Amino acid sequence: MSETARLPAPTARRLLGVAWLVAVVATAGSLFYSLGLGFYPCELCWYQRILMYPLVVLFGYAVVRGHHDVYLAALPLSVLGIGVSAYQSYLQVASGATCSVGGCSVVHLRVLGLTIPNQAFVGFVLVTAAMAWLWRLRDPSAR
Repeated sequence: MSETARLPAPTARRLLGVAWLVAVVATAGSLFYSLGLGFYPCELCWYQRILMYPLVVLFGYAVVRGHHDVYLAALPLSVLGIGVSAYQSYLQVASGATCSVGGCSVVHLRVLGLTIPNQAFVGFVLVTAAMAWLWRLRDPSAR
């Protein structure tokens, strides 16, 4: 019996599907903000895009092929994304904070009280939580 056969496949597939959906919504949202609303992404926004966009392909492939160890590739991207989006969120609330790369502390809009970096932060946290749960299911020693 292989390692993958011991993994409860429906739960793993659902987690991958949720992570894929979060990555798709985040990617579509960032494209809408820049292409639809005309907001030019700052440098930190580009870093967040670089970390989120590949997750759409990674999770899509993992769902189709049943590769449940995708957390090994996804966690570094999502954890770095949490750091970048948290830093940019801090820049937006800290009085007098400036970003050396320019424009990163500007608040363009709020959706449900969340700025664009706050939304990215939520997306990265959801992806990280799904991958941590998948890791826990996959690796019994992580329990």
